[in-house]
Amino acid sequence: METMMSSILLRFAAAFSLLTAAPVWGQAAPKPTTPIADLPAGEADPALWVVKDKDTTIYLFGTIHVLKPGLSWFDEAVRSAFDKSNEVVLEIPMPTQEQAQAAVMKSAVNVTGPKLSEKLPEAERPAYAKAVADAGLPAGALEQLDPWFAASTLTLVTLQKQGYDPASGAEQAISQAAKAAGKPVTGLETLEQQFGFFDSLSDAAQVTFLTETIKELPTAGQSIDKMVDQWRRGDPDALAATMNEEMTVSPELKRVLLTDRNARWAKWIEERMKRPGTVFVAVGAGHLAGSGSVQDALKRYKLRATRVKY
Repeated sequence: METMMSSILLRFAAAFSLLTAAPVWGQAAPKPTTPIADLPAGEADPALWVVKDKDTTIYLFGTIHVLKPGLSWFDEAVRSAFDKSNEVVLEIPMPTQEQAQAAVMKSAVNVTGPKLSEKLPEAERPAYAKAVADAGLPAGALEQLDPWFAASTLTLVTLQKQGYDPASGAEQAISQAAKAAGKPVTGLETLEQQFGFFDSLSDAAQVTFLTETIKELPTAGQSIDKMVDQWRRGDPDALAATMNEEMTVSPELKRVLLTDRNARWAKWIEERMKRPGTVFVAVGAGHLAGSGSVQDALKRYKLRATRVKY
C-alpha cells in the first residue's frame, strides 16, 4: 500500500510549506541532504481540464504542493491557460507565516490536554519516539501538537531530507506569477477551514493517521517520487489509483478531506459558470483524479470537464 501521509500531503494543505520555515515549536527545519544543483532538470506535462460555455471558461489544474527544484511544468498548455485567465483561484491563497502560525495555534496545538504520546496506544509509542529522533527533533518537540499535525510535520521533514522543497510547490509558482501579472487570487477555502477539517477528525482517525504515517516514513521518498512521476506524465488515472489506496484505511478521512470538499468545489464552479470570464483554478491533483473527483461531482450539474491536449 502506498503511504497514507504521502498522498494526503500531495492533495492537501499547501500552507504547511510556510510552517517549515519557522516551526512553532522553535526548531529550524533540516536542510535537504541533496544539493539543489545536483537535482536533474526534468520536463512535465501535468493534466489540465477545462469547463466552458459561451461566455465562461474555467481551467482546472491539479497541483503538487511540494516538489523538487528544477522540474519544468509551468509552460505549454498550463501557462497558456494561466495567461488567458482573468483571475486565479487556489485551494487557499498563500498565507503569511504569521497567519499560518496563528492557525496552527488555534487548530493544532493542545496546551492543556494529554501529551501526544499519551494519546497513542502504548505499543505505538516507541515507534513515535524513534520517528521524532530520526527527524532530528528534540524528544518533546511534538508533544503539544494534535496527532494530525504531528504526522504532517514528520512527513515534511522527511521529504525535505529527500530533496523536496516546499518553496518549489506549484502553488508558490502560480501565486508569484499571478502577483507579477496583476491577476487577483482568491481561495476556495480559508486556511482556518483547511486546518479545521483535520481538527474535526475524530481522535481515533487522527491517531490512525499518525501511526500509519510513522510506519511508512521510511518509504516516503519513494512513494512521493512515484506520485510526482505519474503527475508529471499527465496520468491522472494512475495517480488516482496510487493516491486513493490509503483511503480504505479510514472512510472518515476520505469523506472529510476529499469527497465532501470536491462536492463543494463543484458547486462553486457551477455558480461561477453563471458569470462571464476566464478563471484558472488550481487544486491538489488528488481532487481531480479518480472516483469522487471534482469532475465526477460536476456531472450532477450537467457540466463536463474536458481534458486539454498539449
